[in-house]
Amino acid sequence: MTADAALPEDGSEHAAEEFADEAGAPRPARRRLWWPAALAAALALALGVPALVASGTSASGSASVAVPADDSPEAGFARDMATHHQQAVDLSFIVRDRTGDDPTRTLAFDIINTQANQRGMMMGWIDQWGLPQHSAAKPMAWMRMGHDYQAHDGSLMPGMATNTQLAKLRSLSGRDAEVYYLQLMIQHHKGGVEMAQGYVDLAKNDAEKRLAQSMVVAQTSEVQLMTDMLTERGAAPGVPES
Repeated sequence: MTADAALPEDGSEHAAEEFADEAGAPRPARRRLWWPAALAAALALALGVPALVASGTSASGSASVAVPADDSPEAGFARDMATHHQQAVDLSFIVRDRTGDDPTRTLAFDIINTQANQRGMMMGWIDQWGLPQHSAAKPMAWMRMGHDYQAHDGSLMPGMATNTQLAKLRSLSGRDAEVYYLQLMIQHHKGGVEMAQGYVDLAKNDAEKRLAQSMVVAQTSEVQLMTDMLTERGAAPGVPES
């Protein structure tokens, strides 16, 4: 999956409408599940695309760095995290259609909403910087720490599911789909947190750094939530051998 891969045909922009249509009357949200989506919306307003262009002014009014170089951590993080986020959206659309469990579907909807929103922001920054959305560089090369993750079976970066695992999720339903999705998403979030923290440690752009920090906080919280949801289903984190 590439960084500019399109969203699934049902598209995150229609996710809220479709979710409501399928679910019927509004349901009370599970504790702690509402705030990641609200956080993304707040970030979009607080950060704003203009904060990261070469206007010389950040969202806070302070001077910002010049347009990032193609091989900079700023460009690399935006591209790679957009790719990582796209798979989280894909996983969430799959499980949404494989279970009627309210908490799992609400979690999936929040991840779709939040990560599609953030992905759009990052790809918008790349476009406004005048940089290509693709790079010939190895994923996460911008972290400059000799990252040796070997891409395989569609898994391009740490935490990403393989094509085999995606196919397995599509074959499951009910509790089995819920458990496998939660296990895959915990692994996915941990990889995302590692990447976001890696950018925080290298960041030269305050606005993009704040977005990465928010990802660390939100996804770490969701890992705990998903671990609790697995416990409720008599399961534990860790993706079983396929």
